Order: sequence, then C-alpha cells, then structure tokens
Amino acid sequence: MRVLGVDPGLTRCGVGVVEGVAGRALTMVGVGVVRTPVDAELGQRLVAIEQGIEAWLDEHRPEYVAVERVFSQHNVRTVMGTAQASAVAMLCAARRGIPVALHTPSEVKAAVTGSGRADKAQVGAMVTRLLRLDAPPKPADAADALALAICHIWRAPAQNRLQQAVALHTATATATATAQTSAGTTARKGRTA
Repeated sequence: MRVLGVDPGLTRCGVGVVEGVAGRALTMVGVGVVRTPVDAELGQRLVAIEQGIEAWLDEHRPEYVAVERVFSQHNVRTVMGTAQASAVAMLCAARRGIPVALHTPSEVKAAVTGSGRADKAQVGAMVTRLLRLDAPPKPADAADALALAICHIWRAPAQNRLQQAVALHTATATATATAQTSAGTTARKGRTA
C-alpha cells in the first residue's frame, strides 16, 4: 500500500509518501513541504498548494491519501487556512478517484508513538525510527505528513474490516426487513382472498 500523507497548512503543507503494509517494515518514498508566500493573495496560495499536491500525486502515484482532520483551535484564522489547504488536498485526490482518509492529530500520535498526547519531537523521533531514517524530517510538518501515512497504513486494515462488517450487517438487516414485509403482505393477501 502506498499512501500520501498531507499535513495541511497555508504557509507550509507537509507531504510524505510511505509504502508498506501493517505488521511489516515501512519505507519512506518521499517527503517534503509545499510552501506558499505569506504575502500572496489567498486564491494564489491555494492554487500553489494544488499544484504542489498534484505534482506529488503525479510523481508518486499513491493508492490512498491521508489528510489530517481539521480540529477546533482558538485561532480561527489558523483553522480556516488549515481547512482550506485540507480541502485542496481532498479535491486533488477525489479528482483522480483516490480514496481519502481523515485522521485526527491524536489518532496519528497514538498510532505512531502510543500516546495521543505526544509532542512534535516524539512524533518526529518515532517516524525516524519506524522508517529507519538518519534524522527526523524537517520541518515538523514533513514528519507529521509521514506520521499520517504511517497511521493510515496501520489503521486501514482494521477500518476496512469494520466497514465491511457494517455493510454486511446493513445488507442483512435490509434483506430481513424486506423478507418480513413481503411475508406480511402475502399473509394479508391470503386473509383477504
């Protein structure tokens, strides 16, 4: 499985590609940051992020895109920029038919470090260890993007099994309800005949 992790941001949008499967050693395919100038107009910044993500998708051809789920912060301006960059990443993936998964920061931290309250240094250290790198990727946005990809690789099998179980349960419940409705209609017809 090849996953592009995206740590969304207007000024620095972290991107990282990891390949592997749960339970086996993972490999970093690429890591970087899509940057936009702070003084540029918002629309131009979003276009720059789109172009950067499109270039990563073209070069690395991921099967999945994992994006950090935007959560409420005290700084509304920061949240808006993060949400806008996140939407651009999801749009780029959806345009190509690539499935997108959203993971909260605490889910990512827990998956990679074992603690949902880990700090950036701990995440960077574990990403370095898990991917057998010489040093933590810089800036932290790049390490966070790799952590998102790792989290998705490790969580996807369980999430897929859960989704399949829910789909099977829903299909079974629907079939049972349809059969009961049909049986009830047949019984009523028999009584009125």
